[in-house]
Amino acid sequence: MRAFQVTSHDSAPSLVEITKPEPGPGEIRVKIKACALNFGDLLMIKGTYQATPPVPFTLGMEVAGVVDALGPDAVGPAVGTDVLVFGGSGGLAEYGVYPAKSAVPLPNSMSYEDAAAFPVAYGTSHVALDHRARLKPGENLLVLGAAGGVGLTAVELGKLMGANVIACARGADKLKVAKAAGADHLIDATDADIRAEVKALGGADVVYDPVGGDQFKAAFRACNPEARLLPIGFASGDVPQIPANHLLVKNLTVMGLYWGGYLAFKPEVIKSSMGILFDWYGEGKLKPHVSNVVPLERSAEAYELLRSRKSTGKVVVTID
Repeated sequence: MRAFQVTSHDSAPSLVEITKPEPGPGEIRVKIKACALNFGDLLMIKGTYQATPPVPFTLGMEVAGVVDALGPDAVGPAVGTDVLVFGGSGGLAEYGVYPAKSAVPLPNSMSYEDAAAFPVAYGTSHVALDHRARLKPGENLLVLGAAGGVGLTAVELGKLMGANVIACARGADKLKVAKAAGADHLIDATDADIRAEVKALGGADVVYDPVGGDQFKAAFRACNPEARLLPIGFASGDVPQIPANHLLVKNLTVMGLYWGGYLAFKPEVIKSSMGILFDWYGEGKLKPHVSNVVPLERSAEAYELLRSRKSTGKVVVTID
C-alpha cells in the first residue's frame, strides 16, 4: 500500500510502498478515506515533537475511514462502520491499524473530510476553554492565530459558549474567515498594537494562544485581573518566558493544554468533550472549516500549505 513516510529527519518525507498492516489483539484495521494535517506533523518531520515515533514512520494524526478488519479479541466498531480515530501517526496511508477502543463511530451526517478535521482542532479548543479555563458567558476571549486549525475552532466555540470573542490574525483574508466563524472584534496582527487594542475592548479574561512569541507577550499585558492564559502551541517558534511577579500582581493563571495527553491519563475528559461536540455538530452548531482538500500523492504540497501559513482552518488529505 502507499504511505507518506518520514524515513530520516534530515530529508523530506516521501510517498513509499509498504506492506499492508494486519491488526493484532484488540486492534482494528481502517481503510482510510481522509486524514487532516496538524502543526505537530511539521515538528515530527524535524524530530522535535514531544510524541515523535522512531523512523521510519507514517505521518498523519487524525483519520476517518471504514473499519476493514478486526484483530483477535477486538471489541469495538464492526467491520463496515465509518469511524474517526486519533492515532497520533499513521494516517497518510491507504490503511492503518489502531486500538479498537480509540475508534469512534461517525454521526450519520458527518463526511470523512469533516470527521478528519474534527478531533484535534475542536477537541483542543473545547477542553481548553471548557475544562481548563471554565470560560463564562460575557467574558472577553482573545484568540491568537484565529484563522488557523485550532484558533478558528476557538473562535467558533467561544462564541457558542457566550463569550465576547476578539480574534487576532494576520491579514484581511484571515480576519474575514475569523469573522465568519463568529468573532465580535478583529485585530490584524501584521501591524497592530495588540495590547492597546485589546485593552480598548475591555481587556482579556481568557487568552487562547497557539502562537507564542511577541503575541503572547502583548496578550499577557492586556489581561484583566484573574485572567486565564492558555498556551496551546508555539507556531511562531518562540516559547515565551512568563514573569512570575506579573502573575502575582494581577492574580493571573497560566494553564498548559496538551489535548493528546488526556488520552493517556484522563481519557474521560476527551470522551465527555467529544460527546458534546458531536451533539453540537449534529445540531448544526459547528461546521469544520477545511480550506484545502488534497489527494495523497500531493501530500508534500499539502504540508507546504501548512508550513507557509497559506491555509486557513484545516488541510485535509484524501485517500482513494
